[in-house]
Amino acid sequence: MPRKQKYPHLLGSKWTACQKTEGWRHFQVANRKQEGAWVFAELVASCDPTVRLWVNAKQLKNRSLWQPGWQPLSPPAPKVEEDIFWLN
Repeated sequence: MPRKQKYPHLLGSKWTACQKTEGWRHFQVANRKQEGAWVFAELVASCDPTVRLWVNAKQLKNRSLWQPGWQPLSPPAPKVEEDIFWLN
């Protein structure tokens, strides 16, 4: 009986980096490889397919580094003038 594959849904999944990585935040898994007990994912920037990087698939579980899916950027802070208007 074959062994169960780790991270079976990794290929094609989309991720958002919490910090800009190689100048981009949105990535998609284009390839995976297993080296012994380690599983690696090749991430490709969604807006620039020339930007590629390999990460340990375990890092994708760290929510301080990566968020699943393509998450929107945080909204800008409200303008001070609008705050003053509503307080009057």
